[in-house]
Amino acid sequence: MTPVVLLLVNTLITFLNIYLILLLIRILLSWFPNLNWYAPPFSILSQLTDPYLNIFRSFIPPVSGIDFSPILAILLLQVIQQLLPALLQSLLI
Repeated sequence: MTPVVLLLVNTLITFLNIYLILLLIRILLSWFPNLNWYAPPFSILSQLTDPYLNIFRSFIPPVSGIDFSPILAILLLQVIQQLLPALLQSLLI
């Protein structure tokens, strides 16, 4: 891989790792029902993660009040992380 491609892959993987951490924090905080999602630290987290989670919530509705869409969202991000280097290398050759 050329240095530019390597830098691009590392940057995207780092971004995905940070986003995965944000998703995990969002999921853990959802266990506390008294949180005000309109308060400054939580509203930012909600604005960053909800658009991505809403994609999966549209076809995986909550079952008995439990939202299973984050499982699929995290799984997809991890698959992308694994496939990203090979995909970018094949596209840029």
